[in-house]
Amino acid sequence: MRRLTPFRTSRAALLTTLVAGMLVLSACGDRSAPEPAARPVLVVTPGAAVDSGTAAFPGEIRAREEAVLAFQVGGQLIRRDVDAGARVERGQVLAELDPGDLRLQQQSAQAQVASAEAEYTRARTDRARYAALVDQQLISRSQMDAQDAAYKAAQSQLRAARAQADVAGNQAGYTQLRAPRDGVIASREAEAGQVVAAGQAIFMLAGDDGREVAIALPESRIADFAIGQPAQIELWNRPGTRVPGTIREIAAGADPQTRTYAARVAIADDAVAGLELGQSARVYLAGASTGTALQVPLAAIQPGPDGGKAVWVVDRGDGRLRSVPVETGPYGARSVPVLSGLASDALVVAAGGHLLRAGQRVTPVDRENRPIQSDVPKPAAAK
Repeated sequence: MRRLTPFRTSRAALLTTLVAGMLVLSACGDRSAPEPAARPVLVVTPGAAVDSGTAAFPGEIRAREEAVLAFQVGGQLIRRDVDAGARVERGQVLAELDPGDLRLQQQSAQAQVASAEAEYTRARTDRARYAALVDQQLISRSQMDAQDAAYKAAQSQLRAARAQADVAGNQAGYTQLRAPRDGVIASREAEAGQVVAAGQAIFMLAGDDGREVAIALPESRIADFAIGQPAQIELWNRPGTRVPGTIREIAAGADPQTRTYAARVAIADDAVAGLELGQSARVYLAGASTGTALQVPLAAIQPGPDGGKAVWVVDRGDGRLRSVPVETGPYGARSVPVLSGLASDALVVAAGGHLLRAGQRVTPVDRENRPIQSDVPKPAAAK
């Protein structure tokens, strides 16, 4: 019998080892890779997110009557008697311009009145004398007509001079800026020594007649609100305390930049005590019904087939995602009404939909990061 050499023995052992390794790898390749762990997703239930139509709008406490106070003539501001926040009374002098030039104009106008009165007196005397002469037929009728015309011209010049004097007197009085009503100086825009033009803002006066909240209503829901509609007002420094009010005014047109409608909400007179101008507030308004009880967050809406809309829904049976086409109504500030295609007890993914895919296994959680109880089976442990 021939004996195997050591080289041939090691070669046979090597082949045996390679075949055994290939068999082991083949057996391992037949086993499927373990499924990734279920990903937690925030879900909401449309039936639990019923929109009662109540919306909150931030606003600011304002006076019902706000007036920009300005001089009717230009000049140098020589005196400013009040500051922002000062309480003033009707007729109180708030500021004064240098009256020098305007007083000179007033004196000039008064001198013109005196001259016109003298001319008028002379024309009246001449007219009376010519009237006596024409009765005696000592002068012609044409001379009398000339005196009548001179008299009427002098009379008109006198009236014009008196009117100019009145204007000059008024302008001299305009050098003092007075409060048109009782109120509070909300702001000041000029200082003593400054040269101001006629109509330039000097103060902002907030009247004492009522307080309101200035808010902006969204264009998408403007049809839900009307003048006289009741509201609830909550100050930001008094959380939980609300006072009654009503919508008093809604702008006829939307702001061209923000596309919102300016509105004023009047505060009940018995609730005005303690309110300060400029305070921040929140106004709660009950709008019209959207026609459906199903609402989902804006972030839940995803692109659907054929350019439509869809939402991700967690299957309660196997915990996997599926895309459900839906029909939506007009978009709100934070939510969207779902008109059809969605069940009221569906688990709708509320955020992060662009990172998900159909058939993916997920774990639904609520906004408190608590898992939602469902019929989803737990994945079997890998063997």
